[in-house]
Amino acid sequence: MHYFVDVLKRYAVFTGRARRAEYWYFTLFSIIVSIVLSIISEIIGDSKNIIGSLYSLAVLLPGIAVGIRRLHDIGKSGWWMLINFIPIAGWIWFIVLACKESTPGDNKYGPNPKNIPSPTPPQTPNQEPQVAQQNPQ
Repeated sequence: MHYFVDVLKRYAVFTGRARRAEYWYFTLFSIIVSIVLSIISEIIGDSKNIIGSLYSLAVLLPGIAVGIRRLHDIGKSGWWMLINFIPIAGWIWFIVLACKESTPGDNKYGPNPKNIPSPTPPQTPNQEPQVAQQNPQ
């Protein structure tokens, strides 16, 4: 639930990165709310589903923003969101992209939200590990 609220708090933030959990919990909660609102609309006799339409409109911008931040997390440009305009194949490809693991460490879109350090270069068996020296001041 806190992922959903966090996304709504950052409803128009298109910079930075979003973890898989943030994106998928927001998507899951949005789908559940949409289904509940559709049921309520049926019960009250709202044949045009005005309540569901208003909710969809309210979460449109936050959904786009979290999708773009999710793409940033895997090192892709936010323009990859446009792939959703390709029926079926585009949707499947976007789901594959949204499921990918984060780029470790920082990338050009910001620091990793999981705080995973960048991978270190492999050590050869005879090489001593390099230790960063601090300059006393």
